[in-house]
Amino acid sequence: MKAKVIGLDGTESAEIELPAVFDTPYRPEVIHKVYVNVLSHSYQRQGRYPAAGEMVSAESRNTGLGIARLARARGEGFPRAGQAAGVAGVRHGRVAHPPESWKIIYKKINHKEKQLGLCSAIAVTAKKELVQRRGHKIGNEVKLPLVISNEIESIAKTKDLKNVLVRLGLGEDIARASLVRKARSGTPRRRGRSTRSGTSALIIVGDDSKVVALSRSIPGIDIKHARNISIVDLVPGSKPIRLTIFSQRAIEYMKSVQAPMHKLLEVIRK
Repeated sequence: MKAKVIGLDGTESAEIELPAVFDTPYRPEVIHKVYVNVLSHSYQRQGRYPAAGEMVSAESRNTGLGIARLARARGEGFPRAGQAAGVAGVRHGRVAHPPESWKIIYKKINHKEKQLGLCSAIAVTAKKELVQRRGHKIGNEVKLPLVISNEIESIAKTKDLKNVLVRLGLGEDIARASLVRKARSGTPRRRGRSTRSGTSALIIVGDDSKVVALSRSIPGIDIKHARNISIVDLVPGSKPIRLTIFSQRAIEYMKSVQAPMHKLLEVIRK
């Protein structure tokens, strides 16, 4: 499988052979399973103080008083006296089944299955119909996978990066991501995440690239080193597949990304 290398001016400059990882079959069920597994590694454990809602001297008054037999705060002559306390479902009471910090939320998955999911997600970046089905707006002249020359790795200004993406035919998709802004409420808003923007292209570059500093400088555009690429970046929300741009160095790195099936094919060929 071959792909055209596109220069910063938007013209085709060369042709390269794609690594074997791009021949991996499309496995949506494996991609979803691996995504859920990897995403769980970023979860933060949370719990409640075990004695919360129970730090009160409350006891039941038993029967014969015409009131429910709930535990009630002891004493008299102050507002809290006689109120139900120390049990679930009452005002200032404990939570019935609170979150517990010791609960295991780290999901495990077989290493070979994880590699297959990642390789399948990388291979699907070459399927234009799936990229468009996810919502990305790309013109008919855009051919996938998008491989760009290594010159993109030396870009240091947001304006220059945006001009390159527009020349590649991604201007409409960048505009779409900029217009998608969801207003949040509740906890995210209190913590400085009041809005969420849309998702556009993912740019994968080689190691020690300056352009990584421009990640998220354009709404929806993420830039990652090839060694740090994760299935969470390729399939946000486990919905295949995100529009992805590879530099030539990133394509070279993809030769080392293999699933068990690729190693088996190498043995058969020998």
